[in-house]
Amino acid sequence: MSFLKNSDCGTKLFMLKLIHTVIWCVLAAAVFCVLYAGIFDKVNILVWVCAGMVFLEGIILLVCKWKCPLTIVGYKYTDDPKTGFDIFLPAWLTKHNTAIFALLFAVGLALVFWRELS
Repeated sequence: MSFLKNSDCGTKLFMLKLIHTVIWCVLAAAVFCVLYAGIFDKVNILVWVCAGMVFLEGIILLVCKWKCPLTIVGYKYTDDPKTGFDIFLPAWLTKHNTAIFALLFAVGLALVFWRELS
């Protein structure tokens, strides 16, 4: 029975990693959408929707003490919660993900506001 439980956990962890990676890709695209719009003066409703999604993610992270809720769920399915166990990304990117994308988003948003106000 232990084997079935471990196999079931492996399947659930794989699905969690897949879902987490897809959500990460959508949010990363949203950050780049805002950055692109700011650089090339292509501000439209999609940019504001993307910014809203990123802000919502920020609120979720803040409420969860800077841990992704999917990471918290993933702890149930592994005995080895090393960096990146819950997503299909390189460990170095997972470790620095928040800092990298927060900076890109902040620059993009500042450029968008500058474009809109000038």
